[in-house]
Amino acid sequence: MTFLSYEELRRKLLTLLHEKNYREIALLIRDTNEVDIAEFLGECDEKERALLFRMLPKDMAAEVFANLDAEDVETLIHDYSDKEVAELVDGLYNDDLADLMEELPASVARRVLAATDPERRKLVNKLLAYPEDSAGAMMTTEFVHLRQKMTVIEALTRLRKVSTRTEMIYTCFVTSESRILEGVITVRELLQARDESTLAEIMETNVLSVTTQADKEQVARMFDRYDLLAIPVVDSENRLVGIVTVDDAVDVLIEESTEDVTIMAAVRPTEKPYLETTVWDNCKRRVVWLLLLMFSGIINGSILERFEHAFVALPILVTFMPMVTDTGGNAGSQSSTLLIRGIALGEIRLRNLGQVLLKELGIGLSVGSILALANGLRVYLMNGHDLLLAATVSAALLAVVVAANLIGGMLPLIAKSLKLDPAIMASPLITTIVDALGLVLYFEIASALMPGLRL
Repeated sequence: MTFLSYEELRRKLLTLLHEKNYREIALLIRDTNEVDIAEFLGECDEKERALLFRMLPKDMAAEVFANLDAEDVETLIHDYSDKEVAELVDGLYNDDLADLMEELPASVARRVLAATDPERRKLVNKLLAYPEDSAGAMMTTEFVHLRQKMTVIEALTRLRKVSTRTEMIYTCFVTSESRILEGVITVRELLQARDESTLAEIMETNVLSVTTQADKEQVARMFDRYDLLAIPVVDSENRLVGIVTVDDAVDVLIEESTEDVTIMAAVRPTEKPYLETTVWDNCKRRVVWLLLLMFSGIINGSILERFEHAFVALPILVTFMPMVTDTGGNAGSQSSTLLIRGIALGEIRLRNLGQVLLKELGIGLSVGSILALANGLRVYLMNGHDLLLAATVSAALLAVVVAANLIGGMLPLIAKSLKLDPAIMASPLITTIVDALGLVLYFEIASALMPGLRL
C-alpha cells in the first residue's frame, strides 16, 4: 500500500466518514500507523471516535489506546463496558498504564484500575507511589532478566517465551536468585555466542544503573551520553526493580525541552497543547511574568530621571539609547541561551563559572570592539564629524556588550546553584536587567567623557 502522509490520511478518512463508507475506513486504518490513527481520533467527535475505535483489530487497539490523549481515553472508557476496558488495559505496558492513571480524573482512574487483575494493580500502584520526577516513576517492570548459570540456548528459549510480555528484549539483565543485578547482555551477543556458553562467561559485569529516586531528566541524558537502549533501575540493595527504555527517555527530553522553551519565553509551562488551552489559561500563564517585567521597567524610568540633565543638555544622546540597550539585550540573550543549553546537556557546571566568565569577557571585548568601531564610524559621519560624540557612543556600546555577555554567562549558573531552572534567566529577564545596566553605563560614560553634561 502507498504510504500516506498524515494530512493525506486525514483528508481521505474525513471524506470516507462523510460518505459513510465504513468498509473502506476499516481497510484503510488496518494499514495505518497507530500513532496517526490516535491523532486522527483525537480530532473526531465522541461518537465518531467510539465508532472508529471499534473498527480497529484487537492487536492495534491497545497501541492506539496507549497513544491517545487522556481526554480522548476518558470519553472512550465512558462508552465501553468494564470487560472491554479490561481488554484495552491488558494491552498496555505497566509504565504506560501508570502514566495514564496520573492523567485521568480520579473516578475514571479507579474504574480502569478496577478492571486490571490484582497483581498488576499492585505493580501499577507501586509505580504511582514514586516521586513524579524520579526514575521509579518512568521505569517499566516488564523486562527480561536472566541467570548467570543459563546457557546461551536456554537464554534464547526464555526470550522467545517472554518476548510478547516484555517491553524491551534487545538488552537483557542478569540477576541472582534474589534479583541482585549482576550483569548485562544484548541479544546480538547471545546470537553470536556458542550455544553451550554460559551467561557468566559472556556477560558484561560493569553495569551502568540508576536508583529509583534518581532524577528522570538526568537518567534521560544518560541515554544520549552512553548510547543506551535501556538502563536498569535498582533499589537501595541493588535489586533490579525495573528498567527505563529509550522511548520513555525521549518523551522526558521532549517534555523538559518544551518546559525550558516556555520558561525562556517568560510563560509558565503547561502540558496541554496550545489549541487545547483556553484564553483564560493562557492569560494566567503569561500575566505574572509580564507584570514582573513591566514593574521592572520602572527602574529604567528612575534611571532616565536621574540622568535627565544629560539628555536635556545634549538631546541627541536620546537617539542612541535604543541602539545601545537593544544591542546589549541581544548580546546578553545570546550568552544566556548558549549557557542554558550547555547546563541542560551537562556540559557546563557551577565549577566552570570562572572559565565561563573569562570566555564571555573575551567574546564581549571582541564583539563589542567590532560593533563599537562600526557604530562610531556611522555616528562620526552622520553627526557633523563630532569625534567626541562618536567616541562616547562607541565606548558605551563596548561597555554594555561586555557587561551583557558577563551577565548572560553568569546568571544561568547562579540560578542553577540556587536550585532554580536556569531557563528563567533567558531573553525577557536578561534583556530587562541589561537594559537598566545599559542606561546607567551609557549616561555615566557620556557624563565622564563630556564635561558639559556633568551635574
